[in-house]
Amino acid sequence: MTGPKLNEATRVAGISSGFRASTRFARLSPSKVRVVLNLVRGMDVKSADDLLRLTDRDSAHIVRKLLASAIANATNNFEQNAEELYIKACFADAGPTLKRFRPRAKGSSAAIFKRTSHITIVVDKLSDAALA
Repeated sequence: MTGPKLNEATRVAGISSGFRASTRFARLSPSKVRVVLNLVRGMDVKSADDLLRLTDRDSAHIVRKLLASAIANATNNFEQNAEELYIKACFADAGPTLKRFRPRAKGSSAAIFKRTSHITIVVDKLSDAALA
């Protein structure tokens, strides 16, 4: 019996610790979300939040809210200092695709795929060497 896909993706990515937040079934294409996630991967959370606030993409708003949730999980549930956190990992997996059809010429139709995403952000505490 296999576990949930989130745990499987975490195992494959080699992420064993950290504080996570995820959103599922976000009505954004995973490829468009990955563009924004690639911008902030590995950054400290304050500079990542500033960058996301100025990024002019629809997915940046969702990723910024998700980052705030991951920071809140770390500070409220695990009593971590928000200034010492960085984005350890972030990934967007494909969710279910809604299939719609648009009428075309001569009685044919064209498929419209409305894609969804499962987005996960993992934040962790910076090492003591990086803080100094």
